[in-house]
Amino acid sequence: MVLSSGKRRALNIVLCLVVGLIVLIIVLVIAVAMQPNEFQVSRSVKVEAPPEVVFPHVNQFAAWEKWSPYEKLDPNMLKSLEGPEAGQGAVMRWSGNGNAGAGSTTIIQSNPNESIQIDLEMTEPMACDNDVLFTFQREGTGTLVTWSMKGKVDFVAKFFHLVFDVDKMCGDQFTEGLTNLKEISEKQAAVPTS
Repeated sequence: MVLSSGKRRALNIVLCLVVGLIVLIIVLVIAVAMQPNEFQVSRSVKVEAPPEVVFPHVNQFAAWEKWSPYEKLDPNMLKSLEGPEAGQGAVMRWSGNGNAGAGSTTIIQSNPNESIQIDLEMTEPMACDNDVLFTFQREGTGTLVTWSMKGKVDFVAKFFHLVFDVDKMCGDQFTEGLTNLKEISEKQAAVPTS
């Protein structure tokens, strides 16, 4: 069967589109595969309060309601606290809307007024297991507080990281939380003790 020139042109256009789409998919797969296998986000703030004032606000999950940006993602979020009230072994589990997701945080190491290491396990909207670290470095009469998070990145997460600026997205939330933590810590430090 002989195709007319118009049909040949249409067939050539379709073939070019199919080949172009295949090439685009291959390039995208290669670009995603070449993304790093790990990520890290970190933000710091100088707080005009000593570590012993700042540290307890992070070391006790019940205190997070006052400063954590994640607390306001869902006002109806269900939360439960398990284990000790503060420090190593303390656990907070939550389940909320699509913004808040679901998961748990567990303090796995707590060095008073120096550092807090937390295991963050998300189950929704996507599963991940990340390491969170807060450090409290004394600087004169104040404290340099650093909030960082790192984790492994699978292929699906690599695609997500390629499309969204995870450093900015998480970093902006860390900055907001650290700003809140600074405000409440500095107010507390300014109250005279009797």
